[in-house]
Amino acid sequence: MSGHSKWASIKHKKAATDAKRGKIYAKLVRAITVAAREGGGDPAGNSTLAQAIEKAKSFNMPADNIDRAIKKGTGELGGEAYESVTYEGYGPSGVAFIVECMTDNRNRTAADVRHTFSKRGGNVGTPGSVAWMFERKGHLLVDKDKAPSEDDLLAIAIDAGAEDMRDGGDQWEILTEPTELMTVDAAVKNAGIEVELAEITMLPKTSTNLDIAEARKVLRLVEDLEGHDDVQEVFANFDISDEVMNQLAEED
Repeated sequence: MSGHSKWASIKHKKAATDAKRGKIYAKLVRAITVAAREGGGDPAGNSTLAQAIEKAKSFNMPADNIDRAIKKGTGELGGEAYESVTYEGYGPSGVAFIVECMTDNRNRTAADVRHTFSKRGGNVGTPGSVAWMFERKGHLLVDKDKAPSEDDLLAIAIDAGAEDMRDGGDQWEILTEPTELMTVDAAVKNAGIEVELAEITMLPKTSTNLDIAEARKVLRLVEDLEGHDDVQEVFANFDISDEVMNQLAEED
């Protein structure tokens, strides 16, 4: 889990930097629009929308942008007809990938995703080919230097409905059912504890450990996929040691 949590934290910080340049807003708008269209415009009765709004707020998206995205989803404003589509496949070193997209053109997106996998030494598989290797969970990260004792944090999380808390190196990882993520997140924050990341994710049941050469190849595929406008989330079952992660950081 430590490799997963470290990469998740790095991605979140990078996205926060991108948000300052407005690069991530289009993806956040799509997520809100589709959530509102599929489950209604009231976040109180639509947990997917509530989570999309919370994520948008974490990147300082203006309230007007969020409101317009909701209205596009409910049909109060015109806009593109986006739909959700998921691709599964394998990357270098046999790493399993799940790629969640929101698109207004399935054929274009499918072709682009296949090309990206092929270019980076992977291939797209059939639906269900790798999904069994993952489970959807709520995932929170709390920096240890900003947390109370392990027992105190665990008690807060479990009392709020969390399933488990794990040691992720310099962070604590709190796992929940997807429906309990926002409740646990609120409870931790209400206790005065800063949450580094709160997201719905696909956690791998088993992971592939990567050396530095393998990690370079896999992360190039991850970055190419995440750079596509239609791609919302990329999940993969790789694990990268702190040593290798630090070496890669020095190369950037």
